[in-house]
Amino acid sequence: MMTAPLKATGPTVVEVALGDRAYDIVIGRDLIGSLGARVAALRPGARTAIVTDRTVAAHWLAPVEAALAQADIPSTRIVVDEGEGSKSYAGFQRVCEELIAAKIERNDLVIALGGGVVGDLAGFAAAAVRRGVDFVQVPTSLLAQVDSSVGGKTGINSPQGKNLIGAFHQPVLVVADTAVLDTLSPRQFRAGYAEVAKYGVLGDAAFFTWLEANHAEVFAGGAAREHAIATSCRAKAAIVARDERETGDRALLNLGHTFGHALEAATGFSDRLFHGEGVAVGMVLAAELSARLGMIAAADAARVARHLAAVGLPTRMRDIAGFAQEGLADADALMALMAQDKKVTRGRLTFILLQAIGQAVVCRDVPPATVRDFLARKLATR
Repeated sequence: MMTAPLKATGPTVVEVALGDRAYDIVIGRDLIGSLGARVAALRPGARTAIVTDRTVAAHWLAPVEAALAQADIPSTRIVVDEGEGSKSYAGFQRVCEELIAAKIERNDLVIALGGGVVGDLAGFAAAAVRRGVDFVQVPTSLLAQVDSSVGGKTGINSPQGKNLIGAFHQPVLVVADTAVLDTLSPRQFRAGYAEVAKYGVLGDAAFFTWLEANHAEVFAGGAAREHAIATSCRAKAAIVARDERETGDRALLNLGHTFGHALEAATGFSDRLFHGEGVAVGMVLAAELSARLGMIAAADAARVARHLAAVGLPTRMRDIAGFAQEGLADADALMALMAQDKKVTRGRLTFILLQAIGQAVVCRDVPPATVRDFLARKLATR
């Protein structure tokens, strides 16, 4: 049962239960100052390398370095360009070479200070350098705090698709300082909120109802925001503990992503469509496809779209800047991009669809012709 958030008296700790590789997600305000003490307790004597991007570095690199220095932990900085462009072969090579140059060894730590791009890139480099160095996630976006920093998926993009090169490499600690979210642009925060709403839509109807009533307070900050982040992290932690390598239940976390990743690829992984915005459009498409297949009522699909639109997220393909003008509004082109999705099995697309709000299911038997016809109809709608 969903309860109203209480005023937090200290950080919330969510455990990701993976046996001897279990780790904590620590959630709360002004936690960066404690990072040095947490790292020292976790890995006494370790050296660190901080991977971050230029935008995050301007706000948070100095406080992180100061926290580490206060605990007598040596650190090296590796600063990359912001955006999906850094999640490339060239970006991966650069980070690996700089980690090696910094003499980061197997008993040292990589610290990923940034959003999803930095976490994916730094985590993959940590997985590869010296065949595996431990890393700590310090997520600085809402999307990273509730989704990409948790669960050990790391990787880079191929020109042929999103996140097609990577590894499962769990962090040893996640420190989600909610104060850093105050520096996000409204658009970045909204994009992250799509992943928060996703947890309600896929597995917690009461949480989705709570978000419908309390989303303004989540955006405003304070206890409601921390409650939403902690609820999202608990949901993801539970799924990851059951299915670390996505052989079953974990696929449910991809609600909206099969469509969303294709839309991101169609727009060149550019700032025209943030990942969370693609997921928002993808979730609405998944809900509407579920209704088209008779799995849920059209009113339920409309409810998902209405909530995402209420917070200012795109909910239709034509909401994407320049989408139609560039000739990308093509059902066959989108189907070709979806065919490269990681969830394709022996050429068959996998969709996460809804039996109800709060009850997502994995569907491996949706005929491609049905999906193509559905997309064509959506693209034709004005």
